[in-house]
Amino acid sequence: MRVDGTPMRTIWPVDGRRVGIIDQTRLPHEFVTLELATLDEAAHAIRAMLVRGAPLIGATAAYAVALALTADPSDAALAQAITVLAATRPTAINLRWALDRARRHLAEIAPADRAAAAWAFAAEVADEDVGINAAIGRHGLDLVKRARKGDGPVNILTHCNAGWLATVDIGTATAPIYAAHDAGIPVHVWVDETRPRNQGAGLTAWELGRHGVPHTVIVDNVGGHLMQHGLVDLCIVGTDRTTASGDVANKIGTYLKALAAHDNGVPFYVALPSPTIDWTLDDGVKEIPIEQRDGTEVSLVPGRLADGTIASVRVTPETSPVANYAFDVTPARLVTALITERGVAAASREGLLELFPERRGA
Repeated sequence: MRVDGTPMRTIWPVDGRRVGIIDQTRLPHEFVTLELATLDEAAHAIRAMLVRGAPLIGATAAYAVALALTADPSDAALAQAITVLAATRPTAINLRWALDRARRHLAEIAPADRAAAAWAFAAEVADEDVGINAAIGRHGLDLVKRARKGDGPVNILTHCNAGWLATVDIGTATAPIYAAHDAGIPVHVWVDETRPRNQGAGLTAWELGRHGVPHTVIVDNVGGHLMQHGLVDLCIVGTDRTTASGDVANKIGTYLKALAAHDNGVPFYVALPSPTIDWTLDDGVKEIPIEQRDGTEVSLVPGRLADGTIASVRVTPETSPVANYAFDVTPARLVTALITERGVAAASREGLLELFPERRGA
């Protein structure tokens, strides 16, 4: 995607020994890139959400394994890297998917050749993500076209950041939006602020603005009101893990948007790259682990002060306890359809298996 006219990805190799990333904790007020040189630095980047979003977490993990094996290509180092990275974020299935693939692929390679193979593998994971997102964009474009009414723009509501900042490039939920915008179809995006980390207001709005897509930031609770008044034509959100039956885990607040959409007859789509499907689970509400993060993400809000200083301010009483659930699960019955790289599927086991028949009996 473009940042003020310059194409770039969210992660890239540097001289075969380091990895470049965008520090997403500094957005939208500062655009800062960093270089990661060690496994511990990469693990911290995932854990502290310098990089975030299920697909980008998976790609970062692959590059982190390459960093670890560059320092030590032994079997013990490979096992240690997998263990360290697996503990960073529990909900995003792409992390486990990337690490399982890395383990299977690299364990069969002689240690002397392992580092080079790890860098090649990480590049493959990154390129694969870009291809998947481009395909989601093509399939989702038809749904955007279908939702257009008259000559006005298609009003799309999204939640959190499932844009190119959450992936290697293009994004998942934003892929159909960018495809429509680049094809000349007028679109307007309602951007949920997405408390507690404000990833809609701080990240989605930033990237849409840099790419030139019309958008408006709204507070999280206004979506239902907009739907009641016919101001939302469709919703498109992303996912961090989806069960084989079509239940979807995404940023906290997604379930409430799905309920509002269902009540108002607004199509509710989930952009679903296949690596986020957890074929081992059926009941998302009972079985998907929900990450609980530090309460300061709720009690403190970062922003730019009038004098230009970046600071965090407290919005809760110091003595009040805080619960910070990072994700919720939207049951398949509330999802109109899943937009995958292979096409649009019903949110059900059979719907997914029609597109991924190789999973039958697996």
